[in-house]
Amino acid sequence: MDVPAVPAKVDPDVLTAVLDGRWAELKRDVRAQLTYRDTVGLDVEAHRVQVLDDLRKLASCFNAAYGDVGGSVISFEMLGFGDLSLMVKAGVQWGLFGGAVQLLGTSPHHEKYLHRIMNLDLLGCFAMTEHGHGSDVQHLHTTATYDPAAREFVVHSPDSGATKEFIGNAARDGQLAVVFAQLITGDESRGVHAFLVPIRDDSGAPAPGVTVEDCGHKAGLNGVDNGRLTFDQVRVPREALLNRFGDVAEDGTYSSPIESDARRFFTMLGTLIRGRVSVGGSAGSATQRALTLAIRYGEQRRQFRRPEGDEVVILDYLGHQRKLLPALAKTYALHFAQEELVATLNDIAPDAPAEEQRELESRAAGLKAVNTWHATATIQAAREACGGAGYLSENLLAGLKADTDVFTTFEGDNTVLLQLVAKGLLTQYKEHFEDLSPLATARFVAEQVVDAVRERTAAFIEPLMESGLFDREWQQRLFEDREEHVLDGVANRLRRAAEDPFGTFNAAQDHVLLAGRVHVERVVLSAFARAVDDCPDGDAQVLLARLCDLYALSTIEADRAWFLEHGRISAGRAKAVTAAVNSLCAALRPHARTLVDGFGIPEQFLAAPMLRG
Repeated sequence: MDVPAVPAKVDPDVLTAVLDGRWAELKRDVRAQLTYRDTVGLDVEAHRVQVLDDLRKLASCFNAAYGDVGGSVISFEMLGFGDLSLMVKAGVQWGLFGGAVQLLGTSPHHEKYLHRIMNLDLLGCFAMTEHGHGSDVQHLHTTATYDPAAREFVVHSPDSGATKEFIGNAARDGQLAVVFAQLITGDESRGVHAFLVPIRDDSGAPAPGVTVEDCGHKAGLNGVDNGRLTFDQVRVPREALLNRFGDVAEDGTYSSPIESDARRFFTMLGTLIRGRVSVGGSAGSATQRALTLAIRYGEQRRQFRRPEGDEVVILDYLGHQRKLLPALAKTYALHFAQEELVATLNDIAPDAPAEEQRELESRAAGLKAVNTWHATATIQAAREACGGAGYLSENLLAGLKADTDVFTTFEGDNTVLLQLVAKGLLTQYKEHFEDLSPLATARFVAEQVVDAVRERTAAFIEPLMESGLFDREWQQRLFEDREEHVLDGVANRLRRAAEDPFGTFNAAQDHVLLAGRVHVERVVLSAFARAVDDCPDGDAQVLLARLCDLYALSTIEADRAWFLEHGRISAGRAKAVTAAVNSLCAALRPHARTLVDGFGIPEQFLAAPMLRG
């Protein structure tokens, strides 16, 4: 199959400028300040000591970016090029702990704590997750009961399920924790709020009533001191409540600018999405590093001979290209979608309408899920592409694989996050779910029947069949149509939710997750297409256009069963899509090194012995 022309050569620095985008100057500064120290062979304690030491060296850099929301997220993302334990430690200290004080606290908290947090004079934790309640934050068991006589809150873990678990900075370094607990005052629970609770005294020993346990050796990220925390009637002053969204007067009277407990809870959590955005971006950085290692190795490692006698570099084999180049295309696509997300996070007004806030939260959830799943799959593919060399710790991929594995379940379990995305999309069907009268139900079903009939008509399908595979409008229309159809199907299945909410939702959960995934894939393709259109360099624009084709067509190929089952493509066209993916891999193969060099990863992070020749 003929692929549209690809330029003979593109300057990787031009691609770096396109990828760096709005925060190009900051990225140049961060690259200049990043240092890398080998962690291979370090025991847990030595690794933790090294990470804390490196964190102190980063403090000035992160202080400079702190007032810039987008800049601080970008800085975290770039730490993903190096020791991911350092990235996570920084994320806990400045993103989660510091972010909670900044976003959930008020001026007195800011004045007392923020400077010390940024300078690392005060090390802290973010104690949300419980042993019995991971994703279900709304029903945490830890309590904070107000005692008006003493003007104190009593923080308590009533059972083993309330143990705060996997808390970064807790096992070794943390002095103060932001503890999420059910606020109780006047025998009434007002839902989950955040409290500042000391966990160590000045000598470093656990504070009275606080039990600290070390989570011990993990599959990866052993430079992070994850621990478990329990509280036995621990008293903290009334001012320990981070009171932006809810406050308790001296006499125990509760007040809040948000009347609904449920809406207050979700508003509070919504302010904390910066960490979720950072995790997705850091996963993207780790993926870029893995692909750079694997593609460089693939250009020098030789296996078997051509008939004329020359040994073949493994990246010249289609099978090897298939492992790496569609993943490279998706990595670019996710990068551009992530850049748009960070810009939105940076620019959204504090008093933005609730609809805009929810859309941002949904986008952050979906991209975090897809970014981290992609990291897991791609780093594994990169490891396999390097054979036994990729299995050696010294060649970095084994550590990347271990350190990124948990990204799929922290800062929100990916399965739960995709459900959040789908639920947000279903708000357009709110009127159907609110009015389940026979007339409304009949009208809703009739609309679904019309769509089903339309799906089978040639007039609707033929335009999808006739456009060229490299037609961007056709690609985007196909993604949009799939999203719309899947979402309609979910809504139809959930219309009886009032009768049996849990059973109905549980029976349709696979459909709900599909709706979340195809929505994110459509968003990502749209972001990539915009980046291509905005590229100022002609040759780079053409190269990125072909890479965008590879992302679109490899995604269609991966989901061709759905497109075939629903009549969106014919069997012949499905075969043509596979042929086009093969042709694009061949066309892009000469540019593989240029494309990974465009990531701008400092060479010190790519010093793997397998690449020495």
